[in-house]
Amino acid sequence: MLASLMQGSQIDFIQQLVDTMPHITVTDERKVANVQPAEQQYAAVQLSNSAITEQRRGIKLPYVVMSSIEAWLPGSVTPSVKTTAMINHRGGRFAVTLTGIDPRLEVQVSKLGSQMRKGQVSDLSKASNGVILGEALAQKIGVETGSSILLAGGDAIQITATVVGIFRSGIRQIDESQIYSGINVAQVFVGQTGLVNQLRLRLHDPLIAHEIAAQIEAQTGYKTVSWQEANSDLLSAFAVRSFIMLTVMGAMLLVSSFATYNIISTITYEKRQDIAIMKSLGMKEHRVRTIFIIEAAILGAVGIIFGWGLGFALCNAMSQITIFNPLRGNTVPLQMYYSVMQYIISGLVSIGCCAVAAYFPARKATRVHPVEIIRGAS
Repeated sequence: MLASLMQGSQIDFIQQLVDTMPHITVTDERKVANVQPAEQQYAAVQLSNSAITEQRRGIKLPYVVMSSIEAWLPGSVTPSVKTTAMINHRGGRFAVTLTGIDPRLEVQVSKLGSQMRKGQVSDLSKASNGVILGEALAQKIGVETGSSILLAGGDAIQITATVVGIFRSGIRQIDESQIYSGINVAQVFVGQTGLVNQLRLRLHDPLIAHEIAAQIEAQTGYKTVSWQEANSDLLSAFAVRSFIMLTVMGAMLLVSSFATYNIISTITYEKRQDIAIMKSLGMKEHRVRTIFIIEAAILGAVGIIFGWGLGFALCNAMSQITIFNPLRGNTVPLQMYYSVMQYIISGLVSIGCCAVAAYFPARKATRVHPVEIIRGAS
């Protein structure tokens, strides 16, 4: 029950974290310097005092890069434009992150469609300069669907946008600072048509994101970040938490092992006369020890069956408990993680503890001479 509860809460948190962000993000930051024409023409070349010119922002030939990735990617990819903006509304200024998306492809790489509380993702294509706001941000600036807001950016660019939807991711930091628009609107806002400075990917198996990100980075030369890398500090904390959980469970098993040892020691002591009789009839010591070990294994097997049933019942009962979240205003059940491996491991450990707990008392009892046992019997 303890393992199910702790692993369930941890897995549920990671799932929420993964669902609120792409599994892999490819940015327009170069990890490898561009190959110069002279390097391609000549076998050896050295450049010095080369002029530094401002390069055009964004991923070069983004849709060609997308096609090369989609050819082998076990998932989906979509282009986007990410920038910062200021919302000017009712005399207030609020800094936000603006992400321009393709509404048709966005539902394949994120949970934005299921997170919508008002409106639909497809409404971005229906309205001129439409935007989708986080629920916390909409409440903060006091807007609803259909309201107009003024977006301001660098180079004195301003756009009047219409709120076409409101989403809630469950992470307040995102809900307060993230807005979405159509990709064309974001390109106009940054003053560069055709710009794509991010590729966002979602995989069928999020656990392989780190390996896929490394492969994409080697193929394209652009900086590629997996969700594991973006949340490495948090995952390290989970690793420490898992170690603490295993330590606590190990301590519990150690205590139960001592209890089993005490019980079997008592049983063995009460059977000393039977041991003496069996040895006096010629039974070998290892055979007598085997009898007690088998008896302990049978007791352990019966205990395992009852323990499995009780553990499953407790897990089922715990999953019915709900907790009210005052920040989100809803109730969520305790997340329990059911795994056959938990039952198998607990059973094997229990059988092993019973066998070890039976061996030492039986070994001690069988090494005593039968005459001494019978002589001391009352």
